[in-house]
Amino acid sequence: MAYRSLAEAVSDLERHRMLVRVPDEVDGHLEVAEIQRRVYAAKGPAILCERVRGAPAPCVSNLFGAPERARFLLRHGLEAAKAAVRYRAEPGRLARDLLREPLTPLKAAAAGLHSLPRRVRSAPSQARRIELGDVPRITSWPDDGGPFITLPQVFTEEPGAGPGPLGAPLASNVGMYRIQLAGNDYGPSEAGMHYQIHRGIGIHHTMAERRGEPLPVSIFVGGPPAHTLAAVMPLPEGLSELLFAGMLAGRSFRWLRRRDGFVVSAESDFTITGFVDPGRTLPEGPFGDHLGYYSLIHPFPVLRVTRVTCRDDAIWPLTVVGRPPQEDTTFGELIHEITEPMVPTSLPGVHSVHAVDAAGVHPLLLAVGSERYAPFTGRRPQELWTIANAILGFGQCSLAKYLFIAAREDAPDLRAGDIAGMLDHVLRRVDLATDLHFQTRTTMDTLDYTGEGLNAGSKLVVAGAGPERRRLARRVPDPVGRRLPAPYSGPLPVLPGVFTLGGPRFSSHEAVEADLAPLWAGLDAAERDGADLSGMPLVVLCDDPAFAAANLRNFLWVTFTRSNPSHDVHGRNSRIRHKHWSAVEPILVDARLKPHHAPPLIEDPAVTRRVDALAAPGGPLHGVI
Repeated sequence: MAYRSLAEAVSDLERHRMLVRVPDEVDGHLEVAEIQRRVYAAKGPAILCERVRGAPAPCVSNLFGAPERARFLLRHGLEAAKAAVRYRAEPGRLARDLLREPLTPLKAAAAGLHSLPRRVRSAPSQARRIELGDVPRITSWPDDGGPFITLPQVFTEEPGAGPGPLGAPLASNVGMYRIQLAGNDYGPSEAGMHYQIHRGIGIHHTMAERRGEPLPVSIFVGGPPAHTLAAVMPLPEGLSELLFAGMLAGRSFRWLRRRDGFVVSAESDFTITGFVDPGRTLPEGPFGDHLGYYSLIHPFPVLRVTRVTCRDDAIWPLTVVGRPPQEDTTFGELIHEITEPMVPTSLPGVHSVHAVDAAGVHPLLLAVGSERYAPFTGRRPQELWTIANAILGFGQCSLAKYLFIAAREDAPDLRAGDIAGMLDHVLRRVDLATDLHFQTRTTMDTLDYTGEGLNAGSKLVVAGAGPERRRLARRVPDPVGRRLPAPYSGPLPVLPGVFTLGGPRFSSHEAVEADLAPLWAGLDAAERDGADLSGMPLVVLCDDPAFAAANLRNFLWVTFTRSNPSHDVHGRNSRIRHKHWSAVEPILVDARLKPHHAPPLIEDPAVTRRVDALAAPGGPLHGVI
């Protein structure tokens, strides 16, 4: 039976031995978050902290910490929702499946019925009225600006659109935008509302600002777990997350329009409603974010809270983000799984797209497309450029910083999700004189501090199509080591053709070319000594080359979260001709830490020791972490 509340889901996990209780009192300031990170890293169960200091309700985390547990929680609607997406992507498949697998179309039809939101007259979510200061306050990282809601479902409606029949929410958006509950300059009934560039709420906020009106906002915390996932789904503009929430839950989303005009989820555990007033912002942050660094203090909208309510059996769900992988990695996997069939429909010529979690999601995107233009000229990137531009203009893919794209015709079995395989395939084929295309002074992810300012940075598309141009080296040619000037060290192999390099500390972008001149001279000398540098197309300059070369996860994180293509991609014998940049092997990515970068996330040792005590023999987490 589909869940009617978060409490039902928690009880179900406990019955199936997928949840552990922590009866000891724990602190919402850093300790709860440290427990979550440690349990997730240990591939442990969901955690119910029964007594959080000062909180009126227990707190649950790691609900989605393992893909198999997430699928268990979503089992009432996940497969039917995936089938519905497949049929939308391939209408002709419906007739075939009716003959071969008749149950699948029927499940998809049932999911369609569940997708219709259902209005109710009363709601468990409105059982008790409380104050904003009464909700559980969880601070995740030592330098966070205060406690945050990390799993909110933020609901808004299009200003001026008006409700539909029976008050139904028609032109609505539900997204997951972090909410700062206290700290900085916030009053006792105010909260910071941070939303990133290219988020649906921004459209509604802009419309309200133009009308000179406050924007009504409803925040739902908890409820059936499917509602949480629906809030992070990158749905097309105009497709309601409420519809998808019901489909995914296997049970219609229940809603109520209160007398004060706010739409609320009938089944959420906590509900916060209020207004974002025109033109008003306050400093929000810092916040330890999913790239593995702090997002810093910036002005963001302020929610003037008018009412807070909760269920009688309320549970506060939370997650912790940080250097990937974390619990939100599972969200990414589920999003890929559900939306993959729509990719060829939404982006003609694209066969698969993969946002790389280990690189922080938006910094690195991999794609496989078609290369069918003018085959009589010999295959080279042509259609891939058309496809790359389409990808970089599509939804949240537009936030990608690096895009590596391959032609399916060269390797029909290649999948974008095969990270090492994709890098190997593209680097064997890319022509460094023609196949690197930059976009400069453009938008970038709000959380990425490698660019020239908030939301400002650049992009690089690297395309590989046609026959192999080089054999990738697995070791550094001997003359390179002899000719490498001080203070450069290495290079160390990561993957075939990919190496990390140590060097001087970064001083400024203006000094980089002068710093690199001895390196280029040394490589030129090594080539004259017989070194074949063609097998070394990609070298990453970093502060700790051994750490970056230790494994693929480290390499991806260091390389793509610490570089801005326009400023940090350099090349031997590089030149610009007719506005096009080119070079010869190797291309160098400067991934050293720079003064304008946000600081990385580091745990508090004292909190770590307190959590160690919970894992000692006799403790509630013994054998879990």
